[in-house]
Amino acid sequence: MPDYVLIDGDLAEFLPTFGAATVVVRPGQMKGSGLASWNGKIWCVDGDEKQLAVPGCSYITPVYSIPGVGTLKIAALAANQKAQITQSGGKAVLLKGIQFTAKFEVQAPAQQQPPEPGPPIPDSTASYSGLGSFITLNTNLQAT
Repeated sequence: MPDYVLIDGDLAEFLPTFGAATVVVRPGQMKGSGLASWNGKIWCVDGDEKQLAVPGCSYITPVYSIPGVGTLKIAALAANQKAQITQSGGKAVLLKGIQFTAKFEVQAPAQQQPPEPGPPIPDSTASYSGLGSFITLNTNLQAT
């Protein structure tokens, strides 16, 4: 089924729930590297999603209430987010699709107050999984 082609400047929007972690999310901007363009905007192709990163997002969990910081990334695209037929430069064109799998990589762990006087206890989880979706400026060009 045809879907909208992602283009340079489209947004990856992340849901704030990443398992036990709640992240203060911000959208990330896609950078297209395809050979084709639409209205002067380069198409996004397979692999462009791996370049997207949104650093400096804070997070907490029910146990670790002192905020930590990490980076949002796209972990994997859904099957409906890669064109089966349409390519640009020998790579599958990326499509809006439904939802991708997201990853939140912890750089500075959230912490919990200790039960006794002493230093805070850091979160030992290095990354959390979540979901996200694309918002495209392209409302005309579709591909399969």
